[in-house]
Amino acid sequence: MNTLKNRYLSLDVFRGMDVALMIIVNSPGNGDTSFGILKHAVWNGFTLTDLVFPTFLFVVGNAMSFSMKKYDNVSSGTFLKKVFKRFAIIFLLGFLMYWFPFFDNGGLKPIGETRIFGVLQRIALCYLFASLLLRYFKTKSVLIFSALALVAYHIILIVFGDLSLTGNAVLKLDKFLIGADHMYHGNGGVAFDPEGLLSTLPAIVNVIAGYFTGKFIQKNGQNFETIAKLIMAAGLLIIVGFAWDLIFPFNKKLWSSSFVLLTSGIDIFIIAILIYLLDMSKPGKWTYFFEVFGRNTLFIYLLSELFIISLAEITMKGTTAYNWIADTIFIATAGDYFGSLLFALWIMFTCWFIGYIMDKRGIYIKV
Repeated sequence: MNTLKNRYLSLDVFRGMDVALMIIVNSPGNGDTSFGILKHAVWNGFTLTDLVFPTFLFVVGNAMSFSMKKYDNVSSGTFLKKVFKRFAIIFLLGFLMYWFPFFDNGGLKPIGETRIFGVLQRIALCYLFASLLLRYFKTKSVLIFSALALVAYHIILIVFGDLSLTGNAVLKLDKFLIGADHMYHGNGGVAFDPEGLLSTLPAIVNVIAGYFTGKFIQKNGQNFETIAKLIMAAGLLIIVGFAWDLIFPFNKKLWSSSFVLLTSGIDIFIIAILIYLLDMSKPGKWTYFFEVFGRNTLFIYLLSELFIISLAEITMKGTTAYNWIADTIFIATAGDYFGSLLFALWIMFTCWFIGYIMDKRGIYIKV
């Protein structure tokens, strides 16, 4: 069947799978004893974990291929008001999440030391620029922009720095614009933001790839020919990505152009498989687990992050509640690696259960 409902089933499941994995990789019981597949590449390279964020951007674009239709017959002012409002809300939520719990040592946590860019902020920026491009430019122009953005980004990094952690242009621009105190310091204490402003440029292409994939599916229907064409397109992007990797390595933290092509290709391949499993076959009841995540995506992601931060802020028996629960309950019982994984699964299932209650009560939080 080619109903809109089934198309949204594919999207909800894909989005839900990504959110579930995102929570797991963000909440290891012990980061040092996590399985390698659940860790980001240290610098150059690619792991399953590195696929999580670009996939989130891809499904944002995929969802836009449906939602942008309702703006076809509205004024430019109405469109801009809606898009900028959504951008501002998502960006602000991301900033407040990094500022949370707002108070420290009896006083307000200094805003001057709060990270400005981050995951939700990148989603907001990519959504904003992709929306403007898709609204005001023709398909051919957007595709040309995408290609030029990837090439230009490579050139900018070469001209204004190198591809190292401490010498890249992404770091230099962020330091100039916002200062080191507002940047992420998780790379051995080095002030470098993997969601920096400059590297948002190639990330926009992940959203655009998701959008055009969704439009292609809607135009051509859910059939074997569509699946075959998607798989061929995915293969081409992956091959070009590996070729580009020879001179501009896969690098999630720099969001390299080769990384964009590789992740977009993988995502197109996955959505093609899901079309067959969910829309051309009888999916069965297993999809509901992921639909729960897909129906309240932003809320559940925020919930998971605030849950993790809260556990890390609560003191328990000389350590944090996060570490005490992970070490005493999970790692002590199942060992370093499996215990760490089980703790992450506990976080994920807890968030799922809240999402489940919301779904059963018909509560869906959108921005």
